[in-house]
Amino acid sequence: MSCMRPFLFLGIGLAAFAGLRAEPARFTSGPAQTALIELFSSEGCSSCPPAERWLGSLRTEPGLWRGFVPVAFHVDYWNRLGWPDRFSTREFTAREYDYAAAWHSDSVYTPCVVRNGIESKGGPELLSPGKPAGRLTATYDGAALRAEFLPLIPPSTQAYEIHAAILGGGIVSRVTAGENSGETLHQEFVALVLVHGAPGAEIALKRPKAAGVSRQALAVWVTQRGSLTPLQATGGWLE
Repeated sequence: MSCMRPFLFLGIGLAAFAGLRAEPARFTSGPAQTALIELFSSEGCSSCPPAERWLGSLRTEPGLWRGFVPVAFHVDYWNRLGWPDRFSTREFTAREYDYAAAWHSDSVYTPCVVRNGIESKGGPELLSPGKPAGRLTATYDGAALRAEFLPLIPPSTQAYEIHAAILGGGIVSRVTAGENSGETLHQEFVALVLVHGAPGAEIALKRPKAAGVSRQALAVWVTQRGSLTPLQATGGWLE
């Protein structure tokens, strides 16, 4: 019996430790539409720092996460000028081209601001919540995401698609080449990874390790399948 006591104690300790594990983070929208604010940007674009500063200022806006969810997608077409933006991906560039096609435009540009799928030039309505849309709820444990959307008016046939991005903040980039050579850039809400999946399904989403990122957040939005237009969004800071 004496040989089993250490293992018994260890088992009790492990059970107690397991009981103390943090619950998955939970994020939910209100019934009114939370606006998804997208900024297409690049560290290699000389016109982008003012837009990045504006996006970063949204950290202190009272409507953050409830009235609007901000996401900065860094494109890769400025990398050819000598400064490879470490946050840029072909996927994010393709997303902007998909928007341009939806707007019947044959070109893309940065900085480009998009509100709920519509090209925006700014204004007081940019951050305001929309009309009643339904409730989007998401749970996230650091490795997988589950989200459900309860629309006020369910569609007759169209299915939904969930989109989620891990965002990085507190980013300081000292640029040594390209159009912003010599500049020190401060950035928030930068998309680090983007995933898609079905409502109710487990969507693999591991928190990325990115150098120079001091805080992370989660942005989640829902569209009709095959559409770019967000119907509802939610999100928040991750511990």
